[in-house]
Amino acid sequence: MKRDFKNFLKKAWYFIWYDDSLLSWFLNVIIAFILVKFIIYPGIGLILGTSHPLVAVVSCSMDHNADFENWWQANGKWYEDSGITKKEFSEFSFKNGINQGDIMVLKNNDNIGAGDVIVFNGRGNPIIHRVIEENEQGFRTKGDNNPVSDIGITNSLIGKAVFRIPYLGWIKIAFNGLIGQGIIKC
Repeated sequence: MKRDFKNFLKKAWYFIWYDDSLLSWFLNVIIAFILVKFIIYPGIGLILGTSHPLVAVVSCSMDHNADFENWWQANGKWYEDSGITKKEFSEFSFKNGINQGDIMVLKNNDNIGAGDVIVFNGRGNPIIHRVIEENEQGFRTKGDNNPVSDIGITNSLIGKAVFRIPYLGWIKIAFNGLIGQGIIKC
């Protein structure tokens, strides 16, 4: 019985890692999905202290569409009217914006202040915006590419963006297009 089980494991191992059949390939995809979805992703979330450690940027709300100087020329007045100078903004994280198709790495929401990029739940989807100020209603945020700000972001906070992985989010965007959720055009 013990020998039969050992032989079964050897055959299964060979089938998974060395067999070139379509069934073996399909099984590898299923195993990879299970590992990522139920072990790696939750493990990263546990380490970073958030339920969503990686979020794909699917909209253009943080896209600058230009270098910092040209972007500031077109958008700086709104920030100056809100009490944020060009020098202050230039010291913010992700001062050059975030592009559609990027992946943002998030950590817990400790020590959030003006200039930080946060992710919060909005109408069932994660929204990535910059904190403009903290007030009695919560955080006032704004997508760098949006004309107006959001007020009162508090209990829907998912995390604070700490790192950007360019282009990898296009996988999610393409998948959303395949299942009929559409792609937001910038």
